[in-house]
Amino acid sequence: MASPGFPLRAAADGPRRIGMPRALLHYRYGTLWTTFFEALGCDVVLSDPTDRSTVARGDALSNDESCLASKIYLGHVASLVDSGECDAVFVPSIANVGRRRGFCTKFQALPDLVANTFADQRIEVLSCLVNEVDEHKSMKDALIELATQRYTGPREAKRAWKAAARAQEQAERAATLRQMRALSQLEAARTAARRPEDAPLAILLAAHPYLAHDAFMGGALTDLLESMNAVVLFADEADRERSLQASFDFSDTLPWIVNREIIGAITQLHHRVDGIVLVSAFPCGPDSMTDDAIVRCIQGKPVLNLTIDAQSGTAGLETRVESFIDILRYQKKGGYVGA
Repeated sequence: MASPGFPLRAAADGPRRIGMPRALLHYRYGTLWTTFFEALGCDVVLSDPTDRSTVARGDALSNDESCLASKIYLGHVASLVDSGECDAVFVPSIANVGRRRGFCTKFQALPDLVANTFADQRIEVLSCLVNEVDEHKSMKDALIELATQRYTGPREAKRAWKAAARAQEQAERAATLRQMRALSQLEAARTAARRPEDAPLAILLAAHPYLAHDAFMGGALTDLLESMNAVVLFADEADRERSLQASFDFSDTLPWIVNREIIGAITQLHHRVDGIVLVSAFPCGPDSMTDDAIVRCIQGKPVLNLTIDAQSGTAGLETRVESFIDILRYQKKGGYVGA
């Protein structure tokens, strides 16, 4: 029997091979989560980049009302389950990281969605709850609690968190510095160009990170823009805290943190880009509202609003992007002035 005040330590029965779907908030917190579990002595198995088979598998597992990003997430979980290389899949439930810093409800429901979708599979859904508003539980609190329940003692759990938080901070700083260097190189190219229309175009890709950086959803778009002599800047690689604070000048009531950061990045970079490409996954609820507000309220820059769905054809996308770039170059030459 344990002595009073010294409860028995929980058995370290946590799964050691952790599957990590390369989708949704992995593109925001992937470094944090991977480093945390590796610091606990786990092997992290990352699913392969999204391809057509991932989309098809996720689509078959989802209902019609699910957004494309959620379908792709299930496709990634399925690939991890089928691989047999992991004992559990990490699927956190994330409601918010503070007031007016919420996430779409799909992120809160993901553990239940995955558990029910793969109920017949012999795979554990490893989860934790992040909800600072209602539960007063931050990402730090949630991960440390998970670690102490399944893996180790409080001291080791806190040490793992510190390593993960440090790695996440370094990754975010590196992304911001990379974008700042791209802006500096862009300004140098503009200065060196003999004519304004000869300089590369600066395009701000304003989208959720899981769209902008996913090989299937955003990769082809980025490649297309770069092939047309455009420098692609990413909204999520602007300074997040500055973007978040700037968003409150746009709206005091907007509840979703990522949409806030996108809006704030647009206001920060508005004067440094030639055009803005808004990208949404069909049928995203938060984007359907905020994208409309951006198009109506952000003035002075051309905006191309794209919606990506599960269709395999890209001809329509290519035509719209090429037309958008042609319009921007025509403006560079002085077209539409006084029109």
